[in-house]
Amino acid sequence: MLRLRQIMIDALWGAGDGGPTDWHSESLPTLRERLGAADGGFAAFVVDHPDRPGALAALAVGTLEYRIGKAGNPHGRVGHVFSVATDPDARRRGYARACMEELLGWFRERGAGHVLLNASPEAEPLYASLGFTRDPDPSMRLPL
Repeated sequence: MLRLRQIMIDALWGAGDGGPTDWHSESLPTLRERLGAADGGFAAFVVDHPDRPGALAALAVGTLEYRIGKAGNPHGRVGHVFSVATDPDARRRGYARACMEELLGWFRERGAGHVLLNASPEAEPLYASLGFTRDPDPSMRLPL
């Protein structure tokens, strides 16, 4: 999963030949913990690589978050997709779509009022075909 996440990060931020991976070993225990948690707020859907046993071809990962409700989402459940990636040699086979469809179904089953994600230009046609639209982005960031 971390290998595919790195592929996504490199594609979004133009690392080209691959960005730093020294964070993988520190991230892995937390990822394993979240995957095994019973709270149901984190999900990952994957497709095994057909040509490389033990490797993944694609993944879609997201969280279900609570925010105070509002019109159109009175229960305040919001899905957030934060990692969708396909191995470069497994692209154009529908794997990312299959993972996304499963993840969207997971969000629906849990009553999410809407789903958010950030899209690269290359991935935008996939998300648009699934019904996503562009929002104005008022977000800001504070590194801690």
